[in-house]
Amino acid sequence: MSNDQKIDVAVMMGSKSDLETMRPAAKVCQKLGLAVEIRVLSAHRTPEETAAFVKDAVRRGVKAFICGAGGAAHLAGAVSAHTTRPVIGVPIANGALSGFDSLLSTVQMPPGMPVATVAVNGAENAGLLAAQIAAVADPALAEKVAAERNARRQKVLESDAEVQKDARAESSK
Repeated sequence: MSNDQKIDVAVMMGSKSDLETMRPAAKVCQKLGLAVEIRVLSAHRTPEETAAFVKDAVRRGVKAFICGAGGAAHLAGAVSAHTTRPVIGVPIANGALSGFDSLLSTVQMPPGMPVATVAVNGAENAGLLAAQIAAVADPALAEKVAAERNARRQKVLESDAEVQKDARAESSK
């Protein structure tokens, strides 16, 4: 399983069906210039492979792990058990509880096994958080993260101006 390719962020999920939910994490990281590896590994069904991947990713320079899982959502905790690198959990909405069970499973980690947790299906924010973590030691990346945040700010301001313009036009009728 060993690979010598550099990796900045590992995006992991417990099932291939989680890929569409997790894809925004990879996309935002790649947009900011981070090398991303995406894997389907299960805390329960492939525990040895999960541990081996985590150790290999650390060897290749991973700065953060993003782990998405539904139901019992143990992937982020299992990854955290094998590394001191930051782990970000993305609870995935599925099943009867619509992700509430995943949220609770992801945030309720025992002392010494931290997992940062974003909103249910919040993979895009997980990607941004991973980039911010990596940017602590990378001023060029920090500038890209700031530019991304500013672009999002500008989009909101443009929407606000458009809504105000439409409201003025509507009220003058």
